[in-house]
Amino acid sequence: MLVRDGRLAAVIDFGCVGVGDPAVDLIVAWNLLPASARATFREAVGADDAEWARGRGWALSISLIQLPYYWETNPPLAENSRHVIREILAEAGG
Repeated sequence: MLVRDGRLAAVIDFGCVGVGDPAVDLIVAWNLLPASARATFREAVGADDAEWARGRGWALSISLIQLPYYWETNPPLAENSRHVIREILAEAGG
């Protein structure tokens, strides 16, 4: 919140900070594609190292949030979250 002269002047909402980041479009590489297809996908979209790392980070972040939230209420979504986390850890050698 920004205050000017003791009154509310503006509210800054950081909830959409990532909107417009083209790396968000790369989330599908871990959500939908098999590991064997990721390099082809990356080359086709022309993602550089930084963009690819941000895409991986977005995918991991979403999955880490979804997993506990949907653990009991939406088992297929929770399983997809586990899948994404496993895929990302496998790429990291973990």
